[in-house]
Amino acid sequence: MSDSAAPTNASGKEETASKPPTSAVFSMFGGKKATPAKEEKKDDEDKEDKDEKKKEGDAENEEEPDVHFEPVVHLEKVDIKTLEEDEEQLFKVRAKLFRFDGDAKEWKERGTGDCKFLKNKATQKVRLLMRRDKTLKICANHIIAPEYELKANVGSDRSWVYTCTADIAEGPAEAFTFAIRFGSKDNADKFKEEFESAQKLNK
Repeated sequence: MSDSAAPTNASGKEETASKPPTSAVFSMFGGKKATPAKEEKKDDEDKEDKDEKKKEGDAENEEEPDVHFEPVVHLEKVDIKTLEEDEEQLFKVRAKLFRFDGDAKEWKERGTGDCKFLKNKATQKVRLLMRRDKTLKICANHIIAPEYELKANVGSDRSWVYTCTADIAEGPAEAFTFAIRFGSKDNADKFKEEFESAQKLNK
């Protein structure tokens, strides 16, 4: 007899290889159906989400420490004087100022900012004061003398040229030829009107 012959039972019938029970059969006898891999993965993710939310909740419930540091140096408040406290503002307009450099024979920008006419309450004299934007550094500071003459700048209807004999914006009094330009013709005309009015007050 060949070794490969199928085994027989007592009745002489061939025995067939036993097959493992299916999940359906297994569950009929009280067995538990195997959990699919996808469901296990979902359970793990749900658990991780709960743990993360718990950590966030614990972090929110923690009180932040109230830390206070005393300054090493105590600075006293200082009142900064502009030297305009004793003056009345008659007119203010935004402008750009140029001065003529005789050595280089060209115009050089001196600054952009608010140009103001200020009248001293004690002397009644009117001066022109102009500060640069941001730095507030003075770029024009002089009395509007009656002999100054405003002339139209060539090729512009919103710019004036005049010679100042004693500007003290950057130190000792100096003579400069200024050109002052405005954003519109209306502002230029208003400046001329106020300039001539100040000259009358300063006579």
